Amino acid sequence: MSKVEGKAVLVTGANRGIGRAFVTALLERGAAKVYAAARQPETLSDVVAESNGKVIPVKLDVTKPEEIAAAAKHKDVALLINNAGTAGFSSFTNPDAADLGRFEMETNYFGTLNVSQAFAPTLKANGGGAIINLGSIASHVNFPVLGTYSASKAAVHSLTQGLRAELAEQGTQVVGVYPGPVDTDMAEKFETDKTSPQEVVRQILDALERGEENVFPDPTSTQLYEQFLAAPDATAKFVGQTYLPA
Repeated sequence: MSKVEGKAVLVTGANRGIGRAFVTALLERGAAKVYAAARQPETLSDVVAESNGKVIPVKLDVTKPEEIAAAAKHKDVALLINNAGTAGFSSFTNPDAADLGRFEMETNYFGTLNVSQAFAPTLKANGGGAIINLGSIASHVNFPVLGTYSASKAAVHSLTQGLRAELAEQGTQVVGVYPGPVDTDMAEKFETDKTSPQEVVRQILDALERGEENVFPDPTSTQLYEQFLAAPDATAKFVGQTYLPA
């Protein structure tokens, strides 16, 4: 997609953490318009007020087809950022694992799938554009305390690969992002080094503009992925022993 400058962008889960950092960074890079989508768009009132009309709040729960259809009426979008997600702390042996895992799949996987389907024709009409899917290093290595979440993010990784192949003909760049611990509410239970959302977003947008397809935007994700490629089973054991909630 080359540059963000002058483009209209839609960001899901835009009201906090990485999503809010995306909104700020996109404006700094000259995006013409940012559709900031969230289940409660009123939580974006401050950034909307400060944007001189460039940030447009959009009500969007990615598990609700009718809200996806309404969001897809914005026909100028050239970059879609699938950031919305949820995580529960559950192992697979937890009695509630099936219910929790189902909700994580509905949000993380099916939400990303359905929003991507809805916007693919718009991206094609606007020259191809790009989709950024927020996976996780857990897409590649299952974290035992995040078992069902890891499974949902593995599904996002597979979806990203499939969309990349299917949308290549229409010229849509599909970027998979696989961060490690980021300093957001989601990672507050972990006592480990965390990268700021702002730095993660900077790395992602730099990679997008360089035409890269897979992004490991922090030292932890880069290290773990290299370990995984070299020794998958050993890396899984290392993760299980190292990354535990406080």
